[in-house]
Amino acid sequence: MTFQSIIFYAFSAVLIFSALRVITAKNPVHAVLFLVMSFYTASALWMLLYAEFLAIMLIVVYVGAVMVLFLFVVMMLDINFEKLREGFWKYLPVAASVAILMVAEMVLLITSKNFHMGDGAMPGAPAAISNSKELGRILYTDYLLPFELASVILVVAIVAAIALTMRPRKEARSQVVGDQVRVKAADRLKIIKMDPTVEAASVAAAPESAPTPPASSVAQSPQTPAPVAAKAS
Repeated sequence: MTFQSIIFYAFSAVLIFSALRVITAKNPVHAVLFLVMSFYTASALWMLLYAEFLAIMLIVVYVGAVMVLFLFVVMMLDINFEKLREGFWKYLPVAASVAILMVAEMVLLITSKNFHMGDGAMPGAPAAISNSKELGRILYTDYLLPFELASVILVVAIVAAIALTMRPRKEARSQVVGDQVRVKAADRLKIIKMDPTVEAASVAAAPESAPTPPASSVAQSPQTPAPVAAKAS
């Protein structure tokens, strides 16, 4: 058994363990982290097969974007996962039958004569050939039309999703760009000329309008308790 075969079986064991932990972990955050671990080990297996483009895309697209988004959604949303797992034992026989069928297919594939493993050595890298360069050349030459059609379909799907979610609301406020462009300086600021004598006349009339209290009432105000005391006697 070669060194590459040992690495292959080691990464395969880690991949199987992390895949099982994805579906058996009770904490959803732990399940997402185990899924990230599965993607990393799968990319390592792609590197062993000299498919560096697929390995990099698996890390950049799935680990760097999709799994990070899943992790933030799981951590921010209060999802009742116990309620979602209520039907686990109900669908367990169907899932077990599908799993057994998949394992049987993989065993038949590995044990068949068309599966050239030899002594377990990994295939060597082609000399002076870049997988990324060849993939780009084939994608933009032989499969240019399907690639463009797929991009157009994805753009239409994105626009349709945005149009379906952007529903008009009564309390929502939006800007009218046309009105903002057509506005002038005179419309923004309006200067009103006021006569300063009006404010001065109102200030001067304020003391005259207020009546002054009589001196007798001011003088008798501290002596108010005296008549009350006389009546009490």
